[in-house]
Amino acid sequence: MADLFLALIHHPVLDKNGQVVTTAVTNMDIHDIARSACTYGVRRFFVVTPVRALRVLAERILDHWETGFGSTYNATRKEALALVAIEPDLDGTLMTIERQTGLRPTLVVTSARSHPDTISFAALRARLASQPVPFLILLGTGWGLAPAVLQRADLRLEPIVGPTAYNHLSVRSAAAIILDRLYGAR
Repeated sequence: MADLFLALIHHPVLDKNGQVVTTAVTNMDIHDIARSACTYGVRRFFVVTPVRALRVLAERILDHWETGFGSTYNATRKEALALVAIEPDLDGTLMTIERQTGLRPTLVVTSARSHPDTISFAALRARLASQPVPFLILLGTGWGLAPAVLQRADLRLEPIVGPTAYNHLSVRSAAAIILDRLYGAR
């Protein structure tokens, strides 16, 4: 399988009115997405925010589980959180992946909204199995990735669709579903 990376983008994302904003970093998103990433073999999970105070908060969360009380309290969480890296922006994330792999990653964006020219989970799963290039899946916070990020995509992943008209999953739930559809046992 290809090297798979995840990035949780906190800026630029949209608010409910369609305005570009920066969202807050949350403890639960870091923990839960890291645990899913570890379960499915993701190489690195990036938390991306331009706000220094939020990067410091994320670092404090990680430090608690890597060297603080949490490191002895729950070793499995320590293992999962070791996958987390903090970056100020998408460009820094891309450069870090390129330094680690020697290749520019294929950029895959996600959205709860339908867009033309999306790739299905099955087709992306096949690419992950057959192409030796790294892939970076971008997860948006707030009301989704801003158009400027969507336009940078190499691929747009189809939305997760349930049996009802309601479609507003938490980003940590969406990440788990995406990873299971791409890497889960079939």
